[in-house]
Order: sequence, then structure tokens, then C-alpha cells
Amino acid sequence: MKFYRPNGKSIETNTDNKSYMVQNNRRTVNPSEYKTRRPKEKEMIFGLRAVMEAIDAGKELDKVLIRRDMSSALAKELLGKLEGTSTTIQRVPQEKLSQFTDKNHQGVIAFISPISFYKLEEIIPSLYEQGKVPFVVILDGITDMRNFGAIARTCACAGVDAVVIPARGGVAINGDAIKTSAGALHSLPVCKVGQMQDAIRFLIESGLQVVAATEHADKNYTQADMRGPLAIIMGSEDMGIYEENLKLCSQKVRIPMSGAIESLNVSVAAGIMIYEAIRQRN
Repeated sequence: MKFYRPNGKSIETNTDNKSYMVQNNRRTVNPSEYKTRRPKEKEMIFGLRAVMEAIDAGKELDKVLIRRDMSSALAKELLGKLEGTSTTIQRVPQEKLSQFTDKNHQGVIAFISPISFYKLEEIIPSLYEQGKVPFVVILDGITDMRNFGAIARTCACAGVDAVVIPARGGVAINGDAIKTSAGALHSLPVCKVGQMQDAIRFLIESGLQVVAATEHADKNYTQADMRGPLAIIMGSEDMGIYEENLKLCSQKVRIPMSGAIESLNVSVAAGIMIYEAIRQRN
């Protein structure tokens, strides 16, 4: 497999038995190769009308896969129903859909979310109204379910008010995610946002300081003042925080390393950042 860098060069690599392309500091799955875990059928809905009926019935959908070349009136109607929701929509080839089920999916598969998503624009004002000092954690491009589950569990234990994830390029919220979080996702508000940059701007405009954990920072994480309204943003282990999001952050801090290994597991790093904020606040 190859990683394609912005300069056009590529290197062979093998990551989790998947093929990836890195372009403009973003990672996407190469459509020429798919190795997909097949979810349980009770976690999925097949077919155009079945998915539309689920939406009309108020079902919370985590993600909808639509065959790439679909342009029928029903497909347009489905997309119209999904507009304005937190549901992730992906256009994929027929081969991708067939890996999830052998049934007649009619070019559409929806994945049922085991949790309800919250709106960031509603949570922050609500926290202020309750007299709380908002504390949220942003996960930028973290796709590993075990890391996500571990971070969610830490957030729930530490009393973090909400976790923010992207609608595209983030982890799937399913039964396995609930299990790896030790059930924390049943009580921890999760906000799925369409544009991470818009979410960061909203948080800053709402009075929150957005602190980025990045190895490229000069300031130690203990030097940042995290006592006020706060959002801590963590990036994936392979790509870090996307550059366009990093530019918007109020502060950039690093966790010092002195051993032979130069990086921490992201869930461990998140725990360090979260409990430093708790220490300062107490």
C-alpha cells in the first residue's frame, strides 16, 4: 500500500490491513481496497424506502451509505430527508455495500446509532444557563474504536460536559463503541458536527479556550491555564490535528517526552490533558 504526500511522493506502508491515501493532510480510504467488519443485521437498515421510513419514525442514524452512481428521485428524496441532520452520508461503490450484506440493499445501507446525538449549539448555552464552566473534548480524525471508547470513558469519569466528533472522518458509533467505552457513551453527550472549523469558531465565540495537544508546540501542557471555559482538542496518532483546525486553536501545548518512544497512545494523552484541567479547576 502507499501513502501519498502533498508533495506527490509516496511511500509503501501497511496500516491495519487497509489502503489509505493522504492528500492535503487528510486521510481517506482508497476505494480500490476494502476489508470491512460486517455488523450485525439489527444494526443496519437496507433499502431506500426502509431508510426513509426509519428517518420519518425518528430513528437515530449514525451513517448512511449510498451507491455512488444513484441519482433517482427516491435517492434525492432520501438525501433531502437527511439534510440538516447529524447523520454521516457517504457515496460508495457497489463493492463497498456488498461487503456489509448479501441482501438486496437497493444501493442504500443505513447504520442505526445506539445513542442520540446532541447539538453543540444547544449544549454550550445550556451549560452557561446552569451556571457551569463548560468543559468539552474535541476528537479530530480519531477513527480507532478502542481509543475512542477509552477517551469517552475517561471523559465520563472526569465529568467532561460533551465530546465533539466530525460527521466525516471520525469513529463510527455502534455497539462495539458502547462496549469499549464501558457504557460511558450512554451518559456522555456526543456532538457530531459537519464542519470542525465551524465548531471550533463557535466554541471560541462562546468564550471557550480551545487548547490543542500537539507535539509541535513549545509550551508544556502544565503551563496552559485551563481553569475557565475549555475545549481540549486531540488528533489522531498518525495525522495529528488537521492543520486548518490547529490554526484556529487558542493555545498549542505538548506533553514532554524523555524516553526512547516519542509519542503516547492518544487515549493516554487525552487522559493526561483532561486530568490536568481537572487538577487546575480543583
